[in-house]
Order: sequence, then structure tokens, then C-alpha cells
Amino acid sequence: MAAIQLRFLLVSFFTSIAGEAQYVMQDAGLVHYMDRRILSIENRLNKCNQDIADYVQEFREFSKRMMSRLEGLNVLKTDLKNDVDHLLTRVERAQREIDYFESAKESPDTCVEVDEDLVEQQLMEQEESKQKVKLMLNASCNHMIAGFKSLKIVKKSGDTQGSWLKDPIKNPQKIYFLTGVKNKIVMEFANIRAFTESGEKQSARRVNLPFPWQGTGHVVYDGFLFYHKFGSLNEIIKFDIQKRNVTGQLLLSGAGETFAYDLLPSTKIDLAVDELGLWAIHTEPDTGRKLVISKINYETMAVEYTWDTSCKSQNAEAAFMMCGALYVVYNSPGGGTSHIKCIYDTLDAINPYEIPTLPFPKRQTSHSMVHYYPREKQLFAWDNGSQVIYKLLTKLKN
Repeated sequence: MAAIQLRFLLVSFFTSIAGEAQYVMQDAGLVHYMDRRILSIENRLNKCNQDIADYVQEFREFSKRMMSRLEGLNVLKTDLKNDVDHLLTRVERAQREIDYFESAKESPDTCVEVDEDLVEQQLMEQEESKQKVKLMLNASCNHMIAGFKSLKIVKKSGDTQGSWLKDPIKNPQKIYFLTGVKNKIVMEFANIRAFTESGEKQSARRVNLPFPWQGTGHVVYDGFLFYHKFGSLNEIIKFDIQKRNVTGQLLLSGAGETFAYDLLPSTKIDLAVDELGLWAIHTEPDTGRKLVISKINYETMAVEYTWDTSCKSQNAEAAFMMCGALYVVYNSPGGGTSHIKCIYDTLDAINPYEIPTLPFPKRQTSHSMVHYYPREKQLFAWDNGSQVIYKLLTKLKN
């Protein structure tokens, strides 16, 4: 009887153990399943995060490309507007010529007489216009360059190309420093001594322009900075330095399609000042690569008169105006001694057959800017990163 009870107890015990083992095995399988599911979810979350990061990076790159294209479209829009304005000017000229030919066709019997009368009238009008321009420019300005008195290297600072300027009318002691061929920061120094100090940037006034400049052909005149706007074909900006705002603009018809000087492929419009005011030096496609000069009324920002000169752009590196005459500086492509070899006088007071070749003081040079300072009859130049002053010898025009 006791043996039967013991057997019963053992059977019950082992049955209980087997059930517990079965439950334990089921729980372990469930835990393993949950671990695999959680690991799968984590992998998917990691992949989702990576996809999001890739998408964000791709979107940023796409945004940069779109902004770059939009900027390019804005530049193209400006260039197209300038081209249209230039085309309208040429169309007006062509229309006037067509009107003349049509009027000539209406009277074939007197065609020759009409032509001769028209030519004579045009010559008279041209001469009258030239006389008016001479009166406007004040023909009493009668001196020209005879040579160079001395050379002074003021400082070596900034990029290899740039401009440093003085205002011949307002605050003539101040120095304006514009480094590079594309920038929008002008450094204003109280005088040339402050400019030459070792820690000059701490003593300079920083002027931020609304638009960057192009090239090195800027000028300061009567408190205004005049410069060619970067990205535009031929837009000249008039900027009030003290009030720090744009007060005028000019689209210089025919300019900006080619570089003004072959040896300076960064400047398309070179502005200049002399005793007679503000000028622009440039080239036009239909002038055979010869320089064109335009007299600008700096107050109204309007072109008063334009001259096609005989001075070529080939091997030219710079030019400047003095007493109504254009002086062109030539050099070799590899740099060397610069020479003034072409002079064009708008007042016809310089004999074109007696123009001398004027070599700069002997020094291996490569000018990126030469500007005349009429107040002291000096040339301010930027010579391969050095700021240079040339003192001039002058004489009366022939």
C-alpha cells in the first residue's frame, strides 16, 4: 500500500516538473521572438534615420544648385536688359539712316546735290558740336606730360591687382584702398601717413558697398565713388561715401562687351578724372579694338560726348586722362618697362605727329591701375601689389 502511494507521488512530481519545463521553454521562445522583433525594429529605425539624413543632404545640395542657378539667371537678366538697351540705340541709328536713304530716293534727279548738301551740313554740325564741347571742357587747360620726375613706392599691400585713390575735390587728403578685381569693401584712411602705418587696418574706416565692383577702374570724385558694377554689362554706380547709399546709375552704351586693355582682362570700363571732370575709357566691338572715351556729367550721370580715338587696345595695360587728353600705357605681355606711346587730345591742342614715347622710370612693372591726380599732378599706380606715386614733368601743349 505504501509502495503504491509512493509511486503515485513520484508520478505527480515528475508530471509537475515536465509542465514547468514546458512553460519555461515557451517563455524562452517568446523572449527570443521579442528580441528578434525589437532588433528588426531597431534596424528599420536606423535605416529610416539614414534615409532621412541622405534626403536632407540631397535637399541641401539641390537648394545650393537652385540658388546658384537663380543668381546666374539674375546676371543673365541684367545682361539681357543691357543688350536690349544697346540694341535699341543701334536700331535708332539704323532708322535714321533708313529715313535718309528713303528721302534721297524720293528725289532721284537731285540725289547728288542732296548728298553734297547733307555732307556739308553734317560737317558744319560736327564742327559746331566740337566747338561747343571745347567750350564746355574749358580749353584753357593747356598742359601735357613731358616726362617723369620721380618714382616713390608708398607701400606693398593687398592683392596683385587693385586701386588706391584720392578725391581731387572733397577731403583731398584721404586715401581710399580697394584691393582685388571683385570686392565690396572700401578702406578709407585719414591721410597717406595713416595708410603707410604698419597697423593701418585698425586706423581705417570700413565702407561696405551695396554691390561689388568689377576690375580696377574706379574713381573718387567730389565725395562719390564711381565704379563698374560686377555682373553687369555696362552699369556704372555712383555711391555717396559719407551717406553710404547709391545716388545715381548710368548704362554706358556700347561698353562692357570687350576688355578695355588686352594686358588687363579684368577691367572693361576704366573711369578717370582730370581737371575737366569725370571720364570713361572703354572699347566697342565696331571700333577695331581702339579705345573710346566718353565725357560724363557726374551730377546727372549722363554722357555729354564720346570720341573714337586712334589708340589701340593691343598690349595696353592702363590709361588715364589729363587736361582732356587720353594717355595710354603699353607694356609687353610678360611685364617689363611701361611706356606711354599713344596720346589722343579731345581739344586738338596736341600735335599728333610730335607725340613722344614716354618710358616710365626704369623698373620691371605690370600696372593694373594708373590714375591721374590733378591736384598735385601725380600718377597713382598699382604695380603688382605695390602702391606707387609717379611725379610728372609737364609742359604747354603745342
